[in-house]
Order: sequence, then structure tokens, then C-alpha cells
Amino acid sequence: MDRNEKKPDIWLTCTILSILIIGIVMVYSSSSIWSEYKFDDAWYYAKRQILFAILGLVAMVALSRIPYHMWFKHAKWIAILCLVFLVAVLIPGVGMVRGGARSWIGIGMFSIQPSEFMKLGLIIFLAKFLALRQKKIVSFQEGFLPGLALILVPFALIMLQPDLGTGVVMVTTCLVMMFTAGARISHFMWIAAAGAAGMVGLIASAPYRIDRITAFLHPWEDPLGTGFQIIQSLYAIGPGGLLGVGLGNSMQKFFYLPEPQTDFIFSVLAEELGFLGGSAVLFLFLILLWRGIRASLYAPDLYGSLLALGIVGMISIQVMINVSVVTGLIPVTGITLPLVSYGGSSLTLTLAALGLLLSVSRYSTK
Repeated sequence: MDRNEKKPDIWLTCTILSILIIGIVMVYSSSSIWSEYKFDDAWYYAKRQILFAILGLVAMVALSRIPYHMWFKHAKWIAILCLVFLVAVLIPGVGMVRGGARSWIGIGMFSIQPSEFMKLGLIIFLAKFLALRQKKIVSFQEGFLPGLALILVPFALIMLQPDLGTGVVMVTTCLVMMFTAGARISHFMWIAAAGAAGMVGLIASAPYRIDRITAFLHPWEDPLGTGFQIIQSLYAIGPGGLLGVGLGNSMQKFFYLPEPQTDFIFSVLAEELGFLGGSAVLFLFLILLWRGIRASLYAPDLYGSLLALGIVGMISIQVMINVSVVTGLIPVTGITLPLVSYGGSSLTLTLAALGLLLSVSRYSTK
């Protein structure tokens, strides 16, 4: 490996910081009314987001300075530790139930979401697995099937919580990594058929998922029930127009959108900053995607290339799902907007993952 260190990608660094600052501003703007009502402190969510951002930035800077190939040695133990946390969250008394899902482990005043750690841990481990089996990945039995098994085990644990949105992001990201590593398209055709059947089964097994499909197709049939979120989201985006109603002037954050600082924060952003503001944020994510793919293309080895691709793929897939949900293009699912939505585990782990991406960019061969 070429170990001549360079400075991290300045474009990528500035883009990350820009999105993060916008996120903190929007968390305060979208949550101030709800925070004042619930905690008698308009800054409650914003202060916690700033704290998580500081912790995440410390992790990002630290990881960006550590040569990324160090994680190759410890990838197996990282994945095992993440699996232990995934199992622990399912234990009554250890895992915390929120919104009908047992997805959090409480630690003092804070809580962590093991599935967020698992997404990054699996990317690190799968990148090593694929790098070592590059020549075998074209074989279904020797390469593709073992790789798929590595993905399905944590996916099954996440579905026991249940958390379909996080599971879909993780599986999609890993399949992109496998395809890039050289897996045959014919293998994916069989998996696509099995995955479609499995998705139908997962939806049919949970009434709330069927309600989300129904709400997506016919939101106005139950405007105060299953269709409430998407209708209120569109009510936010529509009046925003070209320039928006002004920062802090959203009407939908006045108890129309449930906890608008999380999954539907982009709706409030579009309402307050308009089409141009929303497009600017998406353009920043496009720059992040561009620089992430560039780091992957010019990484000095396959492990670094797959690691960078997995990280930027995970973030990009989350962005596409979140924006598609709030604009009514796909059914509602609990996926946050990376670096923008409120959330401790999500923000901290995203910044840590971007630290790894910056580490790969330091060894670019171009």
C-alpha cells in the first residue's frame, strides 16, 4: 500500500461541516416549539444536537488521522461487538422500547441505537471479506452466498426489533459493495426475486406496515390517521415555494408534524427555505457523494475502495429514502436525514464513518 499520507479531502471536509451547521440550525428551528411545550426549554433538542455534533466531530477528526488499514486487522472483532449489542437490545430490561420498536439501550441520561453501530461495523467487515475473496466473489457458493449470509444475520436481528428502514439501508449498501467487488448480475436477479417475496412477507406480517402502504397510495382516505404524516409533510413543502416562508416561520412545526426535528426535518427546511434551500442541501449531499466516490476510485487498495464506497453509499441511500418519504414518493419509513435530523447515535456514527472516509482520502493515489 502507498502510505504517503496527505491532508484529508478539503472539499469533503467543508461539505460535511456545511451540512452539519445547516442541520443544527434546522434542529433548533424545527424543534423549538415542541421543546418549549414538552421540556419548557426551546433549546432542549438543539443543545443535545450540538453536544452530539461535538462528540461526532472529535470522533471524525480522530478516525481521519488513523490509517484506515488499521481497521482491516480488527474488522472481525468490530463486527462481533456490534452483533453482541444487537442481541443485547432484544433482551427485556436492557433494550428500550420507543415507537413500538426495541431499538435502544439506555446509558444514564442518554441512549444508543445498536443498529447504527451495526451498519458501520458491517461495512468495515464486509470490505475486508470482499477484499480477501475478490477472485471468489464471481462464484455463487464460494463468494456470493457467504457474503450474503454475513448480511442476513444482522438484518434478521434488526428485524426482530423491528426496524425495517435501517435494515433496508444496511442490506442495500452491502449489496452495492458486493456488486462493485465483482459479483455477477445473475446472482442479484435471484436475490431480487427472493427479496421481493421476503419484503411482501415482512409487510404482510405487520399491520402497521400495511397501513403505511395504504396511506402512501390513498393518504386522504384517513387524513387524521395513517395519512396524517405525509399530508402534513406536503402541506409544509407546498407553501415553501421558491424562497420559503423564512427561517423560523414554519407553521407545520406547530404540532402538525409529529416531532419534526427527526424524520420530517426536510419538510420544515423546504417550508422555511423553499425550493432553493432544499436544492442547496441536496446539492451539498451530491458533492459529498462525488468526493466519496472519488476517494473510493483512487484508494490504493481494494479494501480502502470498498470501505469508502460503503460509507458514502450508506449515507446516499439514507438521503434518497428520507427525501423520497417526505415528498410522498415512497411509503413512510423511519429513516433520518444524515447530519441534519436530530439523533445522537445517528449523528455521532455518521460523523465517525465520515472520519473513516476522510482517512481513505488521505491515501488517494491521485
